[in-house]
Amino acid sequence: MSASQLPTPTAVRERTAELLHGCSELAESLGRSGPEAEVARRLRDRAIRPLTGVLAAGPAQDGAAPHGTAASATSALPLSDRLWALAENATELSALPGTPGAVLEAAAALQHLALQPPEGVAAPDPETGASRRARLTALLADLPPDIRVTTDGPYLAVNPERMCTHLGEEVSTRPLTALCRCGESADRPWCDGSHATSGFSGAKDPSRVPDHRDSYEGQTVTVLDNRGICAHSGFCTDRLNTVFHAGSEPFVTPSGGRSDEIISAVRDCPSGALSFAVDGREAREQVDQSLRAPDITVSKDGPYRITGGIPLHGDLDGDRVERVEGYSAEHYSLCRCGHSKNKPFCSGMHYYVNFVDPQPDPDTTPTLFAWAGGYPALLRMTRLFYQKYVPQDALLAPLFSRMAPDHPERVAAWLSQVFEGPEFYSQRYGDYNRMISQHLAKNLTEEQRSHWVSLMSQSAQEAGLPNDAEFRAAFVAYLEWGSHIAAENSQSVAHPVPNMPIPHWWWVCQATPSARVSALAAPAEGEEQPAEVVLPGADEAVGYAAHIKDLFRAKDRNSMRFAFDLWSYEDASTHARAILERLSNGSMPCDGAWPEEQVAVFRRWVDAGTPE
Repeated sequence: MSASQLPTPTAVRERTAELLHGCSELAESLGRSGPEAEVARRLRDRAIRPLTGVLAAGPAQDGAAPHGTAASATSALPLSDRLWALAENATELSALPGTPGAVLEAAAALQHLALQPPEGVAAPDPETGASRRARLTALLADLPPDIRVTTDGPYLAVNPERMCTHLGEEVSTRPLTALCRCGESADRPWCDGSHATSGFSGAKDPSRVPDHRDSYEGQTVTVLDNRGICAHSGFCTDRLNTVFHAGSEPFVTPSGGRSDEIISAVRDCPSGALSFAVDGREAREQVDQSLRAPDITVSKDGPYRITGGIPLHGDLDGDRVERVEGYSAEHYSLCRCGHSKNKPFCSGMHYYVNFVDPQPDPDTTPTLFAWAGGYPALLRMTRLFYQKYVPQDALLAPLFSRMAPDHPERVAAWLSQVFEGPEFYSQRYGDYNRMISQHLAKNLTEEQRSHWVSLMSQSAQEAGLPNDAEFRAAFVAYLEWGSHIAAENSQSVAHPVPNMPIPHWWWVCQATPSARVSALAAPAEGEEQPAEVVLPGADEAVGYAAHIKDLFRAKDRNSMRFAFDLWSYEDASTHARAILERLSNGSMPCDGAWPEEQVAVFRRWVDAGTPE
């Protein structure tokens, strides 16, 4: 666009006013209950509010209602098409130079509504949805990917290439995506406009840790650290505590670890606070992983972790956000709880304000993939195994001397899929036959196989994978099972069965994380109480659904699921006399005996033949 074609501020305001009128007109036309009411609420909170703020900040309007809006022209169309018309209009406006960040915030909300409407509102069919997404992408094609920090508002991800959960599962985004940074959104990680009513301020706290870079000299590596941008993820102190010391000084003692371990810990730092130098020269090009693809990761109960060199800007094009000494442009952590002292960067305050994301249903057993920590945790383990343990091992080093550079990624993807996670291996590398082909004619020995299992287990321990008995039982069982099959298929005389599906591995014998109460767990305050228990009258018939099931808490159920399910009539009735014996002698529930009147009700149910 040439200088003569650039829109004037007045033209931008006029188009903003038209967009606001269209959003308001649509919101007013919708029903006051059900899915349409939810659309109207989102329009008001996420689009109308920021657009109103833009117009209120400029010259007064003459009060005339603008004409020719997208909503007016399409008022007879289905709701899905009306939302699309507004999203397209807002995106066209967002592509203009000098458009205020609040307009982009509204456009992001409209894109979300048009492509992923609330439950109960008809979404575009897959072909139409893909076409519309392509149209929005084309409208913003001239805007380079970046993250914009709006004033006291959300982060705006412009043309994000990839966004994922802490487990490595990809999250669907739009060409303009508004991400919550006040910590109050009920729709996290998406912004729902809560920052406007919560009093959120994006200002830095004067009491924040000062910008100062420390240097810790070691025998081969000097560690550089700026506490001013530390997000306190614990990656360094938890994984290499002989070098990095939480809560004590000096924070870093480089002589406490090998140089390769220190370099690995520095490269894993998600905030960019750490770097290292060799022979007096900072090796920033080694710390910043130049081949890493741009990615926004929503960490568990913590910040957005940015990798791949995504630029960080203020509201409008131009100035980048001010950074501290020694910062990394390739990776950094952005506050998501709204309480950082160093906004927009994370300062670790999410720990202190108890910021937590919505928790999974406690009655749903997690997959091994989720319990392990997802793809990032499995990749951390495989990298440790192949980069640290294999090269120094006489038995295994010859086997892997010619492995592909991405072999750790391949194994992590395989384990992710086997452990009931996303189909990373199938999507990225191939099928079961592709995996089997890597073992053919290798003639693996039992000694090599068992040694592989042992070192992989050691790598899991060092990588910080869960150490509970239930996970380790399932994890090691798969390593044993899978490695036996691999060794069998590797023999020169073997004829592997072709076209087998990639296996799925589960918990062993219902030994799940919630199946027992750890003897080392501290008693919780305010122990969970049963649901309101309705005890039958003396002459009332006792039934399982009406009286018995509610006697058992979720904790009681979980502590016995390795054997049977107390919330299943079939299981409870089958084992009724054994349960009654344990209730009578006080060995069940696991944390104390029932009151005698509840035991008496259970006894009446058993004596009556355990009716439903």
